[in-house]
Amino acid sequence: MNIDLKQGGYFLVDKPYTWTSFQVVKKLKTALIKLTGEKKFKIGHAGTLDPLATGLLVICLGSWTKRIEEFQQLDKVYTGSFHLGATTKSFDMEHEEDAWYPTEHITDGLINTVAQSFIGNQEQVPPVYSALKVGGKRLFSYARQQQEVEVKTKNVCIYDFVIEKIKMPEVYFRIKCSKGTYIRSIARDFGQRLNSGAYLSSLRRESIGQYNVESAKTPDQWQQEIINGL
Repeated sequence: MNIDLKQGGYFLVDKPYTWTSFQVVKKLKTALIKLTGEKKFKIGHAGTLDPLATGLLVICLGSWTKRIEEFQQLDKVYTGSFHLGATTKSFDMEHEEDAWYPTEHITDGLINTVAQSFIGNQEQVPPVYSALKVGGKRLFSYARQQQEVEVKTKNVCIYDFVIEKIKMPEVYFRIKCSKGTYIRSIARDFGQRLNSGAYLSSLRRESIGQYNVESAKTPDQWQQEIINGL
């Protein structure tokens, strides 16, 4: 067990589809309050997952909240899929398709070649629909208000990019990357390098450093564990 209510610890959570990271934290905090009667808990997540993504979310409790930065620095592994031939303004399925592109020229060989072109250090432009702060304000706030804002590039590293299956227009991948990498931005760039378009159609975080989603539990399972007294 990774939790000691006095010393702190961490929960490995398999975040469900459409849940926000904040909702996961709130559910566990509410269960802990009911268990102990204590209304104050230091608790927080070590790296946001978008609502449309699933997979590993690390929730730190007590003294372990001081180690959140350590978790955030670790490499990540993601699996998921890109939808080729179209784009959305959020680079994922949060918004409807807004432009369409040819795909007739795209071969399996081209897809694999483009994937390999991402290996190594990359200058990446984060999505405008993201929680990244610019001028003290979240980027998605500017985007929702249709305000133009300069988004600076970030240096990230892609250690591995494997195409696991191609079933046009869906391309299934596995990516190992450094902290701060936006897979949605990779989707956008992937489409552009194919001389087409693409957006992220599914995403799952498999691991954070040595911590794997196979060892995680759903929020409901953790709630039951807490109710049972951990």
